[in-house]
Amino acid sequence: MIYLKAANTDDIEKEYLFVRDIPSDENGYINEYNGISRQDFGDALDCIIANSEGERLPEGYVPATSYFLWDGENIGGKFDLRHYLCESRITGAGHIGYHIAPEYRGKGYASAGLALLLKEAAKTVPEDEIYLRVRRNNPASLRVMLKNGGYIKDEDDISYYVRIPKESIR
Repeated sequence: MIYLKAANTDDIEKEYLFVRDIPSDENGYINEYNGISRQDFGDALDCIIANSEGERLPEGYVPATSYFLWDGENIGGKFDLRHYLCESRITGAGHIGYHIAPEYRGKGYASAGLALLLKEAAKTVPEDEIYLRVRRNNPASLRVMLKNGGYIKDEDDISYYVRIPKESIR
């Protein structure tokens, strides 16, 4: 069974192993915890959880919740949901960022995870549309977004800017 679960201290060991191994920058998904030590991850997780509650936010950041995509007892992906947008996110990364572990790619996990996260976003995000950005060299992720009701709103030399109307989220 595939489900999303917000970052939490009960699952710290599995969350740590997953986050530690996400590349620092893969297709525009930035992971500041690549290679982090287990000890440092405990402090980082406290901050991640606080950020989801709007606390301990770095300058220019908005509240965001990190979710892990679970398949039974294993984590296959990580999804981040920004609760609302500031100017830099409207023209940048948008509400959602995600990473799927290589061994889970091409098997529908990204589509299923995004569908689950969109249901959370529809309850949280005040904007009428969910904003996403995908690099042009990542057609698989673009297909995931389009499959979940997205449309290309704009593009530049590097990225497509995708919008998913909240009314289309089921």
